Amino acid sequence: MDTENLHYFEKAPIAKAVAHFAVPMMLGTSMSVIYSILNAYFLGTLHNTSMLTALALTLPLFAIIMALGNLIGMGSGTFISRLLGEKRYDDAKHVSSFAFYSSLLLGILVILIGLPMIDSIVGSLGATPESFAYTKDYVTVMLIGSPVVVLFFTLENIVRSEGSAITSMVGMILSVVVNIVLDALAIFVLHWGVIGVATATVLSNLVACAFYTHHLGLKSSFLTVSIRWFKISKEILSNVFKIGVPVFVMSVFLGAMSLIFNYFLIEYGDSAVAAYGISSRLMQFPEFILMGLCEGVVPLIAFSFTANILRMKQTIGFTIKAIVAMAIVFGMVVYIVSDHLIGLFTTDPQLIAMGSYILHVTFLSLFITGVTTLVIGIFQATGQGTAAMIMSVIQGVTLIPVLFVANQLNGFHGVIWSLVIADAVAFLVGAGLLYGLRHRLQPDIESLVH
Repeated sequence: MDTENLHYFEKAPIAKAVAHFAVPMMLGTSMSVIYSILNAYFLGTLHNTSMLTALALTLPLFAIIMALGNLIGMGSGTFISRLLGEKRYDDAKHVSSFAFYSSLLLGILVILIGLPMIDSIVGSLGATPESFAYTKDYVTVMLIGSPVVVLFFTLENIVRSEGSAITSMVGMILSVVVNIVLDALAIFVLHWGVIGVATATVLSNLVACAFYTHHLGLKSSFLTVSIRWFKISKEILSNVFKIGVPVFVMSVFLGAMSLIFNYFLIEYGDSAVAAYGISSRLMQFPEFILMGLCEGVVPLIAFSFTANILRMKQTIGFTIKAIVAMAIVFGMVVYIVSDHLIGLFTTDPQLIAMGSYILHVTFLSLFITGVTTLVIGIFQATGQGTAAMIMSVIQGVTLIPVLFVANQLNGFHGVIWSLVIADAVAFLVGAGLLYGLRHRLQPDIESLVH
C-alpha cells in the first residue's frame, strides 16, 4: 500500500479520512445514477411508454447480475482491507486474483444458464404483450454482457479496498461518460432503441474494467490480477463468502422485491410502472450518494477494526452525522421541485402526478435507508456474517406481506407506502443487532446506538 493511502487509513483526521474514502465513491455512484436517469431520458425522447416500461421491468435482472459482482467484490474487498490492516500483503494479492477470475466464471455461468431460458425470464419479469419484445431485447444484451458487468462491480470494490478511492471513482465516471456518449449515438444516430441502451451499458462497463485491470496489473502495490497469484483456500472462501453471500442475498432480495413490486403496480396499468421507473431512478440519486458515503467508509472501518478500534468508532459517529445533514438537504429539494423533475422525462400529466407522488412518499425513508446501509457496512467491514445475513433478508421478508395487506387496504397508495414501512422495519432490526453486537465490536461503541 502506498504511503498516501496508509496515511488516510491510519493518521489523517477523521473528517479528512472519511472525505478521502467517501467523496470519490459518492461522486462515482451519483454519476452512475445520472446515466441510469439518462437511459430513461433518451428512451423518453422516443415517446414510447412500452420502452420505458421495459427499462423499469429489467431492473430486477440488472440487480441480480450486479449482486454476483458484489458477492465476490464486497466479500473480497472487506477481507482485503482487514488483511492490509494486519499487514498481510501477499494474502491480499491472493484474494484480489481470486476475485478477478471467479467473477469472470460467474458471468459465463449467467450466459450458459440465462440464454436458454430467456423467454421464461422475460415473462417472469412481468412484461406485458406491448413491452415483451423490448424487454427481451434488453435482457438478451444484458445476459451476453454479464461477465463484463459482474467483473466491473467486483473490480470497483477491490480497487477501493486498498484505499485507491480516487482510482475507483475515475473508473466509475469513465463508465458513465462512455455510456452517455454511446446512449446518444445508439438512440439518435443508429436508432437502436432499447438494444442500444443495453449495449451502451455493457460496453461502458467493459471500458471501466480495462481501466481497473490496468491499475491492478501495473500500478497497485499490493493487489494483482495475475493468474500466478490465484489461490483457493478455506480462509479465502470463508472470509469472502461470509460477507459476500449476505450481500448477494440482499441484492437478490432487492431484485425480487422490485419484481414483486412491479407485479402489484402492473395492476394499475403501464403508466404506474413507468411512473415508478422514472421516480425510482430519481430517488436513486440521493440514495446512491448516501450509499456512496456508507460504502466508501467500509474499507476505513475494516482497516481500523484490525488496527485501531477507537478510530473505527469515530468514523462511524462522523458518518451518521453526515447522513443526517444530507438527508435533510435532499428532502427539501425534492419536495420543492418534484413535478419539474418528473417533467424532464415525460409530458404525460398522469405520469407526472403519479411519479411526483411516489417521490414524496419514498423520500420519507431516505435517512432510515442511509443509516441502515451504514449499519450493514459495519457488519460487512467487521466480518459479522450472521448479522449481515439477517439484514440481507429482513426487508424482503417484511415487504412481501406488507405489500399484500397494503394493496388490499389502500390500493395504489398502499403499494407505494409499503416501501417506507419495510425500510423502517429494516432500520429497527439493524439498530437492535448493532446494539447486541456492541461488546463484540467495542464496549464503548454502545454510545453510538443511544
